[in-house]
Amino acid sequence: MCYPFAEPVVSDLESGDPAGSAAPAEPTASSPEPVAEQQPAEQQPHAVVSAIDTRDEYLAAVAAIAAGTGPIAIDAERASGFRYSQRAYLIQIFRRGAGVFLFDPPAIGDFSELNAVIANEEWVLHAASQDLACLREVGLDPTRIFDTELGARLAGLARVGLGTVVEELLGIHLAKEHSAADWSTRPLPQSWLVYAALDVELLVDVRDAVEQLLVDAGKGDIGQQEFQAVLDRDTKPKTGDAWRRLSGLHTVRGARNLAVARELWLARDLFARETDTAPGRLVPDGSLVAAARTIPESKHALAAMREFNGRASRTELSRWWNAIEAGLASSELPALRVPGEAMPPPRIWSDRNPEADKRLKTARAAVTEVSQALSIPVENLLTPELLRRVAWAPPVPLSVDALRTALSELGARPWQIDAIAQVIADAFVDSAQTVTEPHQPVS
Repeated sequence: MCYPFAEPVVSDLESGDPAGSAAPAEPTASSPEPVAEQQPAEQQPHAVVSAIDTRDEYLAAVAAIAAGTGPIAIDAERASGFRYSQRAYLIQIFRRGAGVFLFDPPAIGDFSELNAVIANEEWVLHAASQDLACLREVGLDPTRIFDTELGARLAGLARVGLGTVVEELLGIHLAKEHSAADWSTRPLPQSWLVYAALDVELLVDVRDAVEQLLVDAGKGDIGQQEFQAVLDRDTKPKTGDAWRRLSGLHTVRGARNLAVARELWLARDLFARETDTAPGRLVPDGSLVAAARTIPESKHALAAMREFNGRASRTELSRWWNAIEAGLASSELPALRVPGEAMPPPRIWSDRNPEADKRLKTARAAVTEVSQALSIPVENLLTPELLRRVAWAPPVPLSVDALRTALSELGARPWQIDAIAQVIADAFVDSAQTVTEPHQPVS
């Protein structure tokens, strides 16, 4: 089922006196003629849309998309903060000559026919890294992408949210009021479906405008390298002790208390999986940490803790108390610190490794200057983590070629290496010649 979108109408704005204002002075030779400020056009009322949730409608949509032309604009809506999974609950596609289509993934299930039609086309996404995993989960896997959010960053736009970019580049005000909605809701309200359709209907136009900005700035190849890097990025979930990512865990002291924190996290994670509910909606991290930090003496004492709250904190009180008891009885106590490749935080480098501290400060200032000269955010020019790694353990002996190799092995793209390898090498040399100043922690 195809739903063509209403073309936004940008009317000519007539100049006039605002109510209650004084009449403007007559223009003179030294006074330029006043120009009325152009305001972004409002989106016209949208045609009624509905989600495709039957096999026949899905196959008809696939055929229509195949008959369209040009890139595939695609977006996905999840229920982050509401559900345990990060699955897509709505997938939107727009293609010129075909229209816009809203798919209900839980109802459709297998998207192999659609993927066969669009896999080799260019896909246009806004902040692709947020959606690729859930699209791949249902079998939609692109081979080429254009990321309008990332492209806007590289082009030097100050604000890169979709609504802002649409307004700046296309002159259209795009309402974004349902971005944090629970998209697992069924049936989806019409206003939500319209919002979802608008997310993709203008995306190909945005893509063309962003590409032109990149080409005009000589950044076309930079964009392609960055888009490919997003596509190639490993999206496998983090391994290791996931419970150690509890917010506030650093306040828990002692191996036994950490064991309690671990068991509470495992109990919450299991319950969240069983109920497909975001863990933090059951019992927030702060509550688990508070219980692990104090270790109440009884179930009654746990129930009396004001810091232990959340929608399931009392209804599942036995579950949480059992977890505390499991932690207290466990013979497998977690290590207080996990050995790994993690570097110490930069704020203590001046004490731990003064030479590395000087390298980081000098190189960071130099990279910032390059960032400003190129009008590319410093974090896109080179991630802070990567800069910290080469500053902490630079190649020995130090040379530009050795640094280029080190940056490449850490994942820097060719354009990044070309832009900053020499700059970082020079900064490292300069730092070795500077006199150590009083301690100034960096973050």
